Amino acid sequence: MGSNILFLNGPNLNLLGQREQSQYGSITYEDLKKKCEEKCKELDLKVEFTQSNVEGEMVSIIQSANEKFDGIIINAAAFTHTSIAIRDALEIFKKKKIEVHISNIFKREEFRQKSLISDVVNGGIFGLGSEGYILAIIAMHKLLKK
Repeated sequence: MGSNILFLNGPNLNLLGQREQSQYGSITYEDLKKKCEEKCKELDLKVEFTQSNVEGEMVSIIQSANEKFDGIIINAAAFTHTSIAIRDALEIFKKKKIEVHISNIFKREEFRQKSLISDVVNGGIFGLGSEGYILAIIAMHKLLKK
């Protein structure tokens, strides 16, 4: 098996398919997870897909990721705009990191237009729906091959 990547999803992403379909589409969290796992398998990436509604838990997951993962793809959801703790944990993780958002945070409410984590990740994908997750996997695969 190839590299190990962690997909870390923040608050309310477990409710995909139920919430604001105009922003997030109709895909469910489980369907998104399956779609990502299939793409990872195709690219010979081992993936762990996780979600938390708890900021401190996300920090702990990132802190422990250094031992197990070669890269992190993160959708910190609402914590993107508020969590210095998640930002600091990502900055400490010195391996590859990609930020992804289903909606375009720059076309949303003013308070959602600032990402506290963008400056500590390798890159970001915004506003391309669930396909953004697939693009993040492809980008991570390329980053890890360099």
